[in-house]
Amino acid sequence: MPPRSTPSERQRRLGVELRKLRSHVGMAGDAASAVLGVERTRISHIEAGRVDVPRNGLYKLLRAYGCAEGPLFDGLMEMAQERGRGWWDEFRDVVAPVAADLAELESRSAGIRIHESLIVPGLLQTADYARAVISESEHDAERVERYVDFRLARQGILAAPSAVTYRAIIHEAALHTRVGGAKTMRRQLLRLIEAARQPNVFVQVFPYEAGVYSAFSRSFGIFGGATSGLDTVHLEHPLNSVFLRDGQHLDEYAKMFERLSVLALDPVDPESEPESHESRDSLSLIQHVMYSM
Repeated sequence: MPPRSTPSERQRRLGVELRKLRSHVGMAGDAASAVLGVERTRISHIEAGRVDVPRNGLYKLLRAYGCAEGPLFDGLMEMAQERGRGWWDEFRDVVAPVAADLAELESRSAGIRIHESLIVPGLLQTADYARAVISESEHDAERVERYVDFRLARQGILAAPSAVTYRAIIHEAALHTRVGGAKTMRRQLLRLIEAARQPNVFVQVFPYEAGVYSAFSRSFGIFGGATSGLDTVHLEHPLNSVFLRDGQHLDEYAKMFERLSVLALDPVDPESEPESHESRDSLSLIQHVMYSM
């Protein structure tokens, strides 16, 4: 099979980690190719994500690179075993490859941390809210509905039997922006409260009075891997999304998220009694905005 021209994020990430391990032990590409009994170019293609490495071949490489059995070893083996096919394949006619990469990344994440400064996170959006957001950049009605279906399908990971832990920090500005009108926003804010009833979902609001730190940090997502070294940071831009994988970026964004969490209001607790709210928290702020629309 010829090398693929557009590897997925998972395939690129596996290649990056293998190259890091090989470089760490100072092994040349020729020596690595000898471990697999293949040509030198094969190692280059594997490390670029352009070709797959068989499970038994990956086992040999990891052993040769001195990677001890444990979370990293198991995580890389699992990454190679996956073939990247899932429910998102039926939407490849409308969504960009990076969107499919994001859906795949979400599906295999050990935990998700999201900070949004302008809009409600995609995994917490209602259909009407998502439709209003998507319609700003896509004007074909049929494609808009396909995009909405794709976004709602992504939300399945929050209700699966082994649902992922999801932490979202949303700037107060996103609550006030009337995406789709007042009725759509009221339903969207109610959706935030309903989502927080799930034991794996935690929603915090970053209030205006907390300062400008949220604006400086912009919007980002941190997707947990089998070990922290396999975490991925996702930055979404209008023209191109970016996936960050190096340790320095991972540490910086993890610290940024924790700082945001400390500055934000306490998480939404829909089951708490009104009289227990001695100070303003995320629930009371969401309710205030919702009832004032």
